[in-house]
Amino acid sequence: MENPPRSRAIYALLAIPFVALAWVPFYDKVEPSFFGVPFFYWYQFLWVILTTVLTYIVYAATHPGRGR
Repeated sequence: MENPPRSRAIYALLAIPFVALAWVPFYDKVEPSFFGVPFFYWYQFLWVILTTVLTYIVYAATHPGRGR
C-alpha cells in the first residue's frame, strides 16, 4: 500500500525531535533550572514527552481509524 504525498509529508514531524536534540551546545547549560533540575536534563526529558506526542500524531494520520 503506497502513501499519498500528503501523508508522506507528515513524516517530517519526526525530524523535529532529531533537530531539537542534535545540536547539544544549544541546551548544554544549567540555567534556567526547573525545580532545581538543570536545563540540560529537563530539556531532554521534555523532548521524550513531545516525541511521544509527535509519534502518535504521525501514526494517527497515516493509519486512519487505528489511532483512536
